[in-house]
Amino acid sequence: MSEKPVINIDDVPLMDRGNGKSFVVRWGRVGPALGLNALGCAVHVVPPGKKAFPFHRHHVMDELFCILSGEGQYRWGDETLPVKTGDLVAAPAGSKAHQLINTGTGDLRYIGISSTGAAEVVDYPDSGKVGVMAGMKNGDFRSATYSGMGRMAKADYYDGEDK
Repeated sequence: MSEKPVINIDDVPLMDRGNGKSFVVRWGRVGPALGLNALGCAVHVVPPGKKAFPFHRHHVMDELFCILSGEGQYRWGDETLPVKTGDLVAAPAGSKAHQLINTGTGDLRYIGISSTGAAEVVDYPDSGKVGVMAGMKNGDFRSATYSGMGRMAKADYYDGEDK
Protein backbone atom coordinates (compact mmCIF):
# COMPACT_ATOMS: atom_id res chain seq x y z
CA MET A 1 0.00 0.00 0.00
CA SER A 2 1.10 3.57 -0.56
CA GLU A 3 2.17 5.68 2.38
CA LYS A 4 -0.93 7.85 2.03
CA PRO A 5 -4.45 6.92 0.93
CA VAL A 6 -4.74 10.21 -1.02
CA ILE A 7 -3.33 11.18 -4.40
CA ASN A 8 -4.16 14.27 -6.41
CA ILE A 9 -5.35 13.50 -9.93
CA ASP A 10 -2.69 15.88 -11.33
CA ASP A 11 0.02 13.77 -9.63
CA VAL A 12 -0.96 10.47 -11.29
CA PRO A 13 1.91 9.46 -13.61
CA LEU A 14 0.60 9.15 -17.17
CA MET A 15 2.06 7.11 -20.02
CA ASP A 16 1.33 7.19 -23.73
CA ARG A 17 -0.80 4.30 -25.01
CA GLY A 18 -2.49 3.53 -28.29
CA ASN A 19 -1.33 3.02 -31.84
CA GLY A 20 -0.56 6.67 -32.61
CA LYS A 21 -3.30 6.73 -35.23
CA SER A 22 -6.98 6.51 -34.20
CA PHE A 23 -6.10 5.39 -30.68
CA VAL A 24 -4.20 7.92 -28.55
CA VAL A 25 -4.42 8.29 -24.79
CA ARG A 26 -2.30 9.46 -21.87
CA TRP A 27 -3.17 6.86 -19.24
CA GLY A 28 -2.24 6.17 -15.63
CA ARG A 29 -3.29 3.55 -13.09
CA VAL A 30 -4.43 4.98 -9.74
CA GLY A 31 -5.47 1.81 -7.90
CA PRO A 32 -1.98 0.42 -7.23
CA ALA A 33 -0.71 3.85 -6.14
CA LEU A 34 -3.38 3.85 -3.44
CA GLY A 35 -2.92 0.20 -2.45
CA LEU A 36 -6.18 -0.98 -4.03
CA ASN A 37 -6.20 -4.63 -5.11
CA ALA A 38 -9.84 -5.40 -5.96
CA LEU A 39 -10.78 -2.09 -7.57
CA GLY A 40 -9.24 -0.74 -10.75
CA CYS A 41 -8.98 2.97 -11.37
CA ALA A 42 -7.20 4.84 -14.15
CA VAL A 43 -6.98 8.41 -15.45
CA HIS A 44 -7.48 8.84 -19.22
CA VAL A 45 -6.64 11.93 -21.30
CA VAL A 46 -7.76 11.62 -24.94
CA PRO A 47 -6.96 14.36 -27.49
CA PRO A 48 -9.60 15.71 -29.91
CA GLY A 49 -10.69 13.29 -32.64
CA LYS A 50 -9.15 10.25 -30.92
CA LYS A 51 -10.25 7.19 -28.95
CA ALA A 52 -8.46 5.55 -26.04
CA PHE A 53 -9.34 1.96 -26.93
CA PRO A 54 -11.13 -0.07 -29.62
CA PHE A 55 -14.87 -0.81 -29.34
CA HIS A 56 -14.99 -3.73 -26.90
CA ARG A 57 -17.05 -5.67 -24.36
CA HIS A 58 -15.74 -7.09 -21.08
CA HIS A 59 -17.37 -10.32 -19.96
CA VAL A 60 -16.10 -10.31 -16.34
CA MET A 61 -15.22 -6.74 -15.28
CA ASP A 62 -17.72 -3.93 -14.78
CA GLU A 63 -16.55 -0.45 -15.75
CA LEU A 64 -17.71 3.02 -14.72
CA PHE A 65 -16.42 6.21 -16.33
CA CYS A 66 -16.62 9.67 -14.78
CA ILE A 67 -16.14 12.46 -17.31
CA LEU A 68 -13.93 15.10 -15.67
CA SER A 69 -13.72 17.52 -18.60
CA GLY A 70 -14.42 17.71 -22.29
CA GLU A 71 -17.10 16.21 -24.44
CA GLY A 72 -17.49 13.26 -26.71
CA GLN A 73 -19.57 10.32 -27.76
CA TYR A 74 -20.18 7.02 -26.05
CA ARG A 75 -20.64 4.09 -28.41
CA TRP A 76 -22.90 1.72 -26.51
CA GLY A 77 -23.85 -1.26 -28.64
CA ASP A 78 -25.73 0.13 -31.64
CA GLU A 79 -26.30 3.51 -29.98
CA THR A 80 -24.15 6.64 -29.88
CA LEU A 81 -24.77 8.87 -26.87
CA PRO A 82 -23.34 12.33 -26.14
CA VAL A 83 -21.18 12.69 -23.00
CA LYS A 84 -19.86 15.79 -21.25
CA THR A 85 -18.23 17.00 -18.04
CA GLY A 86 -19.96 15.53 -15.00
CA ASP A 87 -21.49 12.51 -16.75
CA LEU A 88 -21.22 9.04 -15.23
CA VAL A 89 -21.10 6.31 -17.85
CA ALA A 90 -21.62 2.59 -17.22
CA ALA A 91 -20.27 -0.47 -19.02
CA PRO A 92 -21.63 -3.51 -17.14
CA ALA A 93 -19.82 -6.80 -17.76
CA GLY A 94 -21.41 -8.99 -20.42
CA SER A 95 -23.76 -6.29 -21.70
CA LYS A 96 -23.00 -4.15 -24.76
CA ALA A 97 -19.69 -3.25 -26.35
CA HIS A 98 -18.55 0.29 -25.55
CA GLN A 99 -16.11 3.02 -26.53
CA LEU A 100 -15.53 6.66 -25.62
CA ILE A 101 -14.62 9.01 -28.48
CA ASN A 102 -13.41 12.59 -28.12
CA THR A 103 -15.54 14.68 -30.49
CA GLY A 104 -14.75 17.98 -28.74
CA THR A 105 -12.11 20.62 -29.36
CA GLY A 106 -10.13 20.02 -26.14
CA ASP A 107 -8.91 16.97 -24.26
CA LEU A 108 -11.49 14.47 -23.00
CA ARG A 109 -10.42 13.64 -19.43
CA TYR A 110 -12.08 10.83 -17.52
CA ILE A 111 -11.54 8.36 -14.75
CA GLY A 112 -12.28 4.70 -15.40
CA ILE A 113 -13.19 2.59 -12.39
CA SER A 114 -13.50 -1.17 -12.72
CA SER A 115 -13.95 -4.36 -10.80
CA THR A 116 -10.88 -6.56 -11.02
CA GLY A 117 -10.35 -10.27 -11.22
CA ALA A 118 -7.85 -12.95 -12.08
CA ALA A 119 -9.42 -13.65 -15.49
CA GLU A 120 -11.14 -11.71 -18.26
CA VAL A 121 -12.58 -12.29 -21.73
CA VAL A 122 -12.97 -9.28 -24.03
CA ASP A 123 -14.49 -9.29 -27.51
CA TYR A 124 -14.01 -6.63 -30.18
CA PRO A 125 -17.04 -6.46 -32.52
CA ASP A 126 -15.43 -4.11 -35.08
CA SER A 127 -12.53 -6.49 -35.79
CA GLY A 128 -13.91 -9.87 -34.70
CA LYS A 129 -11.08 -10.42 -32.20
CA VAL A 130 -11.28 -12.02 -28.77
CA GLY A 131 -8.83 -11.44 -25.94
CA VAL A 132 -8.45 -13.90 -23.07
CA MET A 133 -6.39 -13.25 -19.96
CA ALA A 134 -5.92 -15.44 -16.87
CA GLY A 135 -3.72 -15.31 -13.80
CA MET A 136 -3.90 -11.51 -13.55
CA LYS A 137 -2.92 -9.63 -10.43
CA ASN A 138 -4.72 -6.40 -9.47
CA GLY A 139 -6.65 -6.44 -12.76
CA ASP A 140 -3.46 -5.69 -14.71
CA PHE A 141 -3.65 -7.44 -18.08
CA ARG A 142 0.14 -7.25 -18.39
CA SER A 143 0.55 -9.47 -15.29
CA ALA A 144 -1.46 -12.37 -16.76
CA THR A 145 0.14 -15.81 -16.69
CA TYR A 146 -1.79 -16.54 -19.91
CA SER A 147 -3.02 -14.10 -22.52
CA GLY A 148 -4.16 -14.55 -26.06
CA MET A 149 -5.62 -12.27 -28.73
CA GLY A 150 -7.01 -13.48 -32.02
CA ARG A 151 -10.00 -14.59 -34.02
CA MET A 152 -11.62 -17.81 -32.94
CA ALA A 153 -12.81 -20.62 -35.17
CA LYS A 154 -15.34 -23.14 -33.89
CA ALA A 155 -13.86 -26.51 -33.02
CA ASP A 156 -14.99 -29.71 -31.37
CA TYR A 157 -13.67 -30.23 -27.82
CA TYR A 158 -11.42 -33.11 -28.99
CA ASP A 159 -10.37 -31.50 -32.30
CA GLY A 160 -6.59 -31.94 -32.78
CA GLU A 161 -6.08 -33.87 -29.53
CA ASP A 162 -5.27 -37.29 -31.06
CA LYS A 163 -1.73 -36.42 -32.10
